[in-house]
Amino acid sequence: MANAEFADAIAVLRAGHRTLENLFQAFAHARDRARKARLARQICTELKIHTLIEEEVFYPAFSGRIDGVTLAAICAGHDGVMRLVDAIEAGDDGDACEGRIAALRAEIAPQVKKLERPSNGLFARCRRTGVDLLALRDRLVARRDELAARAERDGLPPIRLARPRPIPA
Repeated sequence: MANAEFADAIAVLRAGHRTLENLFQAFAHARDRARKARLARQICTELKIHTLIEEEVFYPAFSGRIDGVTLAAICAGHDGVMRLVDAIEAGDDGDACEGRIAALRAEIAPQVKKLERPSNGLFARCRRTGVDLLALRDRLVARRDELAARAERDGLPPIRLARPRPIPA
């Protein structure tokens, strides 16, 4: 399935990062409590979808081609993000939610910067592996659209990332 909306798989993920940045900015500028609550829910849903497509589709495509420690560190960051998402979804819409959204934004911003560094970020390294980023794009978009439809229809449950944990040395 050709998807001309995005140049490749990395463009799909970068677009997700921009969407989240825009949602965080909208949340920061919102004054109405109900609008903040809607934006918080939307941020959580977008993060769940983005994390799932990265962990189910994108990162496995580079297993054995990118340093496993690097991928494990990125995935460990996802664990912290999902804990914050769970707390936001379980909590109220007041000051605690605002603090958690701020913490979430602070957690994600440096991760995105590392991924997107032009010469040595993970995305740049992924480009050099020879993985077919067009075919991967199509798989990412299909999974993203499937998850978005499910979120719209039924909502997404809390995300429990199933992956082997590295054994400490």
